[in-house]
Amino acid sequence: MRPGRGAGDGTTTRRTRPRHDNCGTQPDEGRRDGMRDEAVEAVVNPVLAGFGLELDALEVVPAGKRRVVRIVVDGDGPKGRGPLLDDIASASRAVSDALDGSDAMGQAAYTLEVSSRGVGRPLTEPKHWRRNVTRLVRVDLVGGLQVTGRITEAGEDAVVLDVDGSPREVRYADLTKALVQVELNRRQDDDEDDEDDDVELDTDDEDEDDH
Repeated sequence: MRPGRGAGDGTTTRRTRPRHDNCGTQPDEGRRDGMRDEAVEAVVNPVLAGFGLELDALEVVPAGKRRVVRIVVDGDGPKGRGPLLDDIASASRAVSDALDGSDAMGQAAYTLEVSSRGVGRPLTEPKHWRRNVTRLVRVDLVGGLQVTGRITEAGEDAVVLDVDGSPREVRYADLTKALVQVELNRRQDDDEDDEDDDVELDTDDEDEDDH
C-alpha cells in the first residue's frame, strides 16, 4: 500500500483488546460508568505528538460488554496536506500499546478505532483550511448565503476561494459551516496524494496474554 493520504480519505484502523478475566476482579460498575474521556486523552496526546499528529476528536462509548474508543487524528504531514496513512497506522498501534499499559481503560475490553478527519468533518480552524488548499468546499455564510469554491489561499483570519473563476475572500468570522466536497473526477495535478482516499484498515488484534 502506498504511504499516501488525501485530506478526505476517512482512513480507519481498528484494534481490539479483550478483557483479561483472570486478573482477579472485574471493574466495578461505578468505574466503567464514570470513566472520562480526559483520562484517555492524557494517554493519547503525547503518543500522537511523537508521530507528528494531533488529536482532533475523541469519544469513549459503550458497545455491549466492551467499549469503543474512537480517535480522530490530524496533522500537517510531510507536504502540509495531512498525515500519511502509514503514520496513522503506526500511531494506532502505539496508542493501543499505551492504553494497555495505563489504567485509563481499567480491565474493560475495548476496541480502538483511529481515523483521519475525512471530508465529513467541518473545517473549523485555519489549519483545517490550510491542509485542504486546492479542495472544493461549500460554505454557509452568516445571513444564509451559500457559496461553493476551491480553496486557493488560507490565512489566519480569512480564506480565498476560486468561485467560478473569480477570487473571493471570506473571513472565517463570517462562516457558519464549511465542508469539503467529494469530487469523483478530481484533477490528478491538484492532489496527487489523494489516491488512497477511502482506504480502510481493519486490524483485529486479539492479545491472548493474561495480566
